[in-house]
This record gives sequence, C-alpha cells and structure tokens, in this order.
Amino acid sequence: MLLNIKYTLYQNRIVLRFLFLVFSSSFVFAQKPVVLERQVTLMGSVFNITLVDKDSVSANENIDLTIEEISRIENLISEWQPQTQISKVNQNAGIKPVKVNKEVFELTKRATDYSKMSNGAFDISTVSMDKIWRFDGSMSEMPSQESIKKSISNVDYRNIVLDSTNSTIFLKNKGMKIGFGSIGKGYAADKGRELMQKKGIKAGIVNASGDIATWGTQPNGKPWAIGIRNPFKRQKVARILKLKNAAVATSGSYEKYAEIDGVRYSHIINPKTGFPATGLTSVTIHGPSSEFCNALSTSIMVLGEKEGLKLVRQFPEYRYLLITDEGKIRK
Repeated sequence: MLLNIKYTLYQNRIVLRFLFLVFSSSFVFAQKPVVLERQVTLMGSVFNITLVDKDSVSANENIDLTIEEISRIENLISEWQPQTQISKVNQNAGIKPVKVNKEVFELTKRATDYSKMSNGAFDISTVSMDKIWRFDGSMSEMPSQESIKKSISNVDYRNIVLDSTNSTIFLKNKGMKIGFGSIGKGYAADKGRELMQKKGIKAGIVNASGDIATWGTQPNGKPWAIGIRNPFKRQKVARILKLKNAAVATSGSYEKYAEIDGVRYSHIINPKTGFPATGLTSVTIHGPSSEFCNALSTSIMVLGEKEGLKLVRQFPEYRYLLITDEGKIRK
C-alpha cells in the first residue's frame, strides 16, 4: 500500500511516518559536489527528490527531468484522470478491449503476476471495491456479511484479460476498475532513478511518499541511511537500513485503521474476502526494485506473518522487517 508521508526537518533528519532518512553533517554542509533536494506533489502524493550533482544549476535541471518523467508516468496510469490509458480501460470494462502502449501493458502484466505469486493477496482491481469500511475513527461495528460480499463483487485479477499480440487490456465485467495506487509510485521512483543513472548522476534518492529508490552514496562516501519507525515506540527505530543501490517500501496499519471490539483492522483490504488485514502492524521490504518492494509489502500485510514469510523468502534479493500487532519484530 502506498502511503501518504509527512515530513519534518529535525536535527538534520527527514522524519517520515514509517521511514526517515538520516544524513550526516557533511551531507548538509558539503560544497562540492552539490546536494540538492526538492519536494513536490506528484501522483497525488509528496515526492522528495535528492540529487548529488556537479552544481546547483545541473541539479535543478535534472530534478526537473525527474519530475517530467514521473508526470509522464502519471499521465499514463492514473485512474483519476479521464484521458489516461488506464482510465480508458476502466471506461470500457465489460464492453471491449483497449489498446495500450507497451509500458502500460507490461506494468499491468507484472501486476497480475504479483497477484498470482501471492495467491490473490495483491490485486490491482481492488479500486472497484465498495467503500464500506471507514478508517477515520468513526466505525464502531462490523459491516454486514452481505455488504462485505457485495463490496468485492468486481474484484478479481483473473478477470483482467491481457492480449500481448494486440497490446490490449480488457476487464471482463462492467463495474470493474484497475488502478496502480499500490505499485505506481514505486514504479515511478524506479523510473526516476533509472533516468538519472542514464544521465550520469552518480547518487541520489527518489522518495515517492515512502516508496524509495536510492543509488550511489552521500558525498562523504557513506551509504544512505534509512530508519524504519517502530509504531509502538514512536521515538525509536526498529532498524536503520544502509543503502547504496537499493529500494525500500513500507505498508502499515498504525496510521489508518478501524478498531472494533478491541481488534485493529487495517485499511489494507484482503481482495478475496473483503475484510481488512489483521496480525501485522507494518511490513518493510528492501531490495533492488521499489515497485516489487511495495508489491511484496502489500501482499504480506494481507497474507499475515506465516504465509507472508513463505512468500518473501522465495526472493533472496529482498529482505524484510515485520512488526506484528503485538509489537514483535521479525527480521
């Protein structure tokens, strides 16, 4: 699940709800090379783009290029903008296949692959789900079984028909929708990093509201340090990750949940049952791709600790940190 992150500058740290980036003092005061950071709203969320570049003019130009790349992706996959290819797919659900470009087709194909690998715990068709759960503190009783069943009537990745020969996407049922709120920002972070590496930028961070892609090092040669918040001890960290060419994503329930009869229900919904995920408070995954980190973290939140660990251990390039609803840490 992609998360809306708030930033606070404190003692040379950028503090996030789930993660924070820790910079050494030499990072802040270094004159050469220049380190430039810019915060901007893209894809409906806060992005922080940090580049290590030869001078401020070049850094600003390259940040502009990164923003253009992320905006390009948004204009392809946003389900909120009616002119995008994904919106056209949704508008023609149950009617006809829609031709999309190779990039959109391949992203959708990977998303359905994530659904298969997680046995449906991950599903981009959840955007068609009826919103019967409220996570603003106002919910005091469970929805009816009937309303829960109805809420997922149009959710099933197996009804996303992909034709690789014609590069088309067809949603079998009217009322179906697909969306990339789960992996779209991670994909954008990966593509921003890829673009900057092709431009010869040796180091930086694209932080897409907690879906983070890093490369290179700080100017002092140290890796980027990313702290993972402990939701039960807000002033402490569960772990600090030191990354050079890696990505990280966190899915969690402790900022947005419903508590009913003493049980905490996550805002992350199980696509197969219509019930919120329980058992895990947060899941952090780090490895090569921000997109895949988020696919794994979302899947594990739904699968729970036992099945989630079985899944992530199939991918040795990816590491995990799970925090259970009881505050236990698995890593």
